[in-house]
Amino acid sequence: MIQALVAEHPSEVTSRVKELLGESRDIEVTEEAATAREVLEKVRRKPWDVVVLDIDLPDRSGLDILRELKQERPNMPVLVLSIRYEDKCAIRALREGAAGYITKESSAQELAGAVHTVAGGGRYVCPALAERLAAAPGPERLPHERLSDREYQVLRMLASGLTVSQAAEEMRLSVKTVSTYRSRILAKMNMRTNEELAYYAARNGIVE
Repeated sequence: MIQALVAEHPSEVTSRVKELLGESRDIEVTEEAATAREVLEKVRRKPWDVVVLDIDLPDRSGLDILRELKQERPNMPVLVLSIRYEDKCAIRALREGAAGYITKESSAQELAGAVHTVAGGGRYVCPALAERLAAAPGPERLPHERLSDREYQVLRMLASGLTVSQAAEEMRLSVKTVSTYRSRILAKMNMRTNEELAYYAARNGIVE
């Protein structure tokens, strides 16, 4: 039996989703959550086979807490639920660790199928949205993703507070070589100072 937590904005939709999932004999919605705070509390209290997470929670966006959910339970599949097809929201949800993305207008069969898929370790995106995402241009790469492995290594050292000389000593390279890497990094990332690099690296989880 798949134990599911449904986290949705309080409305008649919540009971509808619970009712739709209830049509499947091997899915049981044992608890519901109406706010981001509630879903975080319930996820911390026990593991779930699946969390069905509404984007439009009243206190915080479901997307905003998705990363926290994955930090609490890295292996717990989260199926994001939205009222409409939104390419950008779907892409962000999948990047943040969602196992699937589906709309509230889905049929009982499709909803149950999505739950089964993500509970089994797979990924699910509604067919209509999957077709649109496949036809859309790829997402723009983040600045640090354009760096070579060596440039990325230098970025991490400089962002951690090391000087060019200190980084050169640790990497066993000449100061001139590391200075060249630094210049390339700044150019590729459209930045001017080590302080900008440090701020960017901290914001994007490259350094603590």
